[in-house]
Amino acid sequence: MSSQLPVIRSAVRPFLEKMEAGDRIVVAVSGGADSLALAYALSMEVKKLAIQLSAVTIDHQLQSKSSEQASRVVEQMKQLGIDCTVVKVKVEITEGLEASARKARYVALDQLQADAIFLGHTHNDQAESVLLGLARGSGTRSLSGMADVNGKYLRPFLEITREQTESACSEIGLTPWNDPHNKDAQFARVRVRTQALPVLEETIGPGISDALVRSAQLLRDDADALDQWAEEEIVGLDLHDLDCTYLQGLPRAIRSRIIRRAVYEAGAPSGSLSAEHVGAIEALICAWNGQGPAHLPGGVKVERFSGRLSLSRHQP
Repeated sequence: MSSQLPVIRSAVRPFLEKMEAGDRIVVAVSGGADSLALAYALSMEVKKLAIQLSAVTIDHQLQSKSSEQASRVVEQMKQLGIDCTVVKVKVEITEGLEASARKARYVALDQLQADAIFLGHTHNDQAESVLLGLARGSGTRSLSGMADVNGKYLRPFLEITREQTESACSEIGLTPWNDPHNKDAQFARVRVRTQALPVLEETIGPGISDALVRSAQLLRDDADALDQWAEEEIVGLDLHDLDCTYLQGLPRAIRSRIIRRAVYEAGAPSGSLSAEHVGAIEALICAWNGQGPAHLPGGVKVERFSGRLSLSRHQP
């Protein structure tokens, strides 16, 4: 394989070109090949720019000697000329270990004082995310995978493969950390990576990962268009008091977006609504037969009175 260093450096360049002089950027580094390669690419490209680069490694404290791995990342970043901070988090297991660790990690990252935070998710991660979404029966937005730009979070490597980052680390002379969790089959993502995708490649044909990523890109375009339509409908609405006849006249894809926005604005925790929750509200609108209210996360209650949806929140 030819040198991957020019490739990974080229991947970060367009993202840095959009930054302004004096901006502070942070690269999140676990010590795996993807984040090490990303840190290297950024360290090389910021040299000619008036941008401040630092790194952060999150110690989830879920494995023995996790602090030793965090210290190792600090040393590796020092080799690249990057100051690195270790942030220890406490993971409260509320929705499975993997999801709970991710939640704790992003809570910590959200608190960083940075204009942009670079994440090392790759083409492989994107394909795995789409397949996991299919398995869950997720909607268009979830199936569209990860965005390369999501607020202050930037993912320059979504077109770069894991094999390329591993090759880059070998060229740089940095030894990646192999997280034991990445081989633990109790995690759905590990099963997708080590079992499902290889079987699909063998039985259907090569290129499944590429096809999944292409599908994600197409679905993201669709999801963006539907979101924009829903936003235009929401303008001027009282989301605590909605006309059921108006809602029933909308396409379901738009109606469900309005429903989700209304419920979250009423106080439900972000991301807490399931398809079953939305379905219960759909029934109040389109299959009304006098049923009682829908009780939702966060104490939100949705009920129908005189052809209108009323949203309220119970305060304990």
